[in-house]
Amino acid sequence: MFPERLRALRRGQKITLRELANELNKNLGPNEKPNSVSQIGNWERGIRTPSYVEVRKLAEFFDVSMDYLSGKSDHNDYDLGKLFFSSRDLSFNHTVLTTEDRYEIFQLIDGYLKGKDNRRSTTNVDSLQEELNLKFKD
Repeated sequence: MFPERLRALRRGQKITLRELANELNKNLGPNEKPNSVSQIGNWERGIRTPSYVEVRKLAEFFDVSMDYLSGKSDHNDYDLGKLFFSSRDLSFNHTVLTTEDRYEIFQLIDGYLKGKDNRRSTTNVDSLQEELNLKFKD
């Protein structure tokens, strides 16, 4: 499953093996060896299996979970709560969210979800629902 998913992700982004190797080699740790084109090609053909560190780097590059990449999960679901507390930069409408923004938004979502069932049982949600404008800034 891993070779097929890696190949599909790479081809889906229309990048070559060389481009992927260059991207993976940008932030090498002190004891990490650079990735080669042939090495990644061997992963895609199922000839070799990457290390945990390499799978993590691939998952981060393609913005997927390691479970999805390895075939353990058929869905590439993200837990939004974990994303808010990750070290990954987050933005909304081209505005970078600060740590405080992330925490406040997390609290808003958490409160909304905790109170959702109670609100639905006491009010007619359809009559109170406003139309949400999902046109984002370019």
